[in-house]
Amino acid sequence: MELTLLGTGAPRGLPRPGCPCAVCARAVGGEARAATALLVDGALLIDLTPGPAFAAARAGQSLTAVRQVLLSHPHDGPALEVPAGLPQPGRVADGRELALLDGHRVRAVAVDVPGTGYEIGGPDGERLLYLPPGAAPAGLGEGNGTTAGRGDAHGAGGGPYDLVLLDVLARPDALARLRAGGAVDAATDVVAVHIDHEVPPGPELHRRLAAAGARAVPDGSSLVVGEYHAVPDLPRRTLVLGGARSGKSAEAERRLAAFPDVLYVATGGTREGDTEWAQRVTLHRERRPGSWRTAETCDLVPLLLDDDAGAGGGTDLGAVPGPGTGTGRKPGAAPLLIDCLALWLTHAMDEVGAWDDATWEAGGRQALRERTDALVAAVRATRRTVVAVSNEVGSGVVPATASGRRFRDELGRLNAAFGAECEQLLLVVAGQALALRG
Repeated sequence: MELTLLGTGAPRGLPRPGCPCAVCARAVGGEARAATALLVDGALLIDLTPGPAFAAARAGQSLTAVRQVLLSHPHDGPALEVPAGLPQPGRVADGRELALLDGHRVRAVAVDVPGTGYEIGGPDGERLLYLPPGAAPAGLGEGNGTTAGRGDAHGAGGGPYDLVLLDVLARPDALARLRAGGAVDAATDVVAVHIDHEVPPGPELHRRLAAAGARAVPDGSSLVVGEYHAVPDLPRRTLVLGGARSGKSAEAERRLAAFPDVLYVATGGTREGDTEWAQRVTLHRERRPGSWRTAETCDLVPLLLDDDAGAGGGTDLGAVPGPGTGTGRKPGAAPLLIDCLALWLTHAMDEVGAWDDATWEAGGRQALRERTDALVAAVRATRRTVVAVSNEVGSGVVPATASGRRFRDELGRLNAAFGAECEQLLLVVAGQALALRG
């Protein structure tokens, strides 16, 4: 089964008409994208892009053999152009199946926004799933896909899809749910479509998609469904550094947003009577996916070394494939997001009395070194996927106190030692992630 993407952009295209934003200004030439439309084996057209006949011709295809045109979402832009000779567009009712004369089978999949997703089966058993803009399959069970709606994830043929096309950037949780339900595994080719102006085109777009285990292709690309494509090799350990309000936490969360059952390890805890801190914690919680779990603890070593435990130690998070699957990682281990190492260090220094000069010299230094060494050794030995956040310090004003300078120095040492055990190291500056390694 061959699929040609006549367009890969959002319904209004990229750049958006009349939009002055920086992303649209950079979306020129090969980075420009027309509204997403799919041509399957020259016979089935799903959604319409401006000038579909010309778009097909540019891709070396023709629409003369199209026997069915389906729409996946309401169209609120200019009137759709239906080339002469094509059947009028229609839509399949949710859960209904359409059999085409050339051997393709199309099943409508319910989604959680206005529109319809389509599962397409080829004559030789290949299967793909296409979701409309901003959509996730409706009725999927969180975590293990055991609810009655699981059939929508697996489709009529059962098992993981060969190819999935969806709005990865706007709905990473949709990809997480498909993974949780078994509809996407390590061999599924995940291609981003409906690409809009939220992410700059070029390297940043491909970097973000690769972190989700997905890729983007230019308009006019033809894909063979079921043909092997190397899935991005996701790092097992990542350290994200950055200054205050640099966007480092958002970057770390984004890296795991497309995977299920993430355990968010908050090292800051709660601070009674501190309303500003409470507001920070609330904002962090609100932007996390609802399927994530939270552990408020600084006891990181047991979490890193116990690759089956969840929050509270010993809670089974389920045998869910996540990032790192296929690289020696046990599939039952939930990914960890640790935010952040600076607060962990503050807690450790509190416990060993490192703020007091006399205590520091009398054994606090050695006690802290033992704790940091144990943490670094646990990161080296862990089989979990880990994304950790830390503050990058020492580039500004020298602290006025000995204890402040001590914290700065120890955090610098911890970042360097922890980062040495990570396959990928990022520095976030003004919301932009710069790859230092990986």
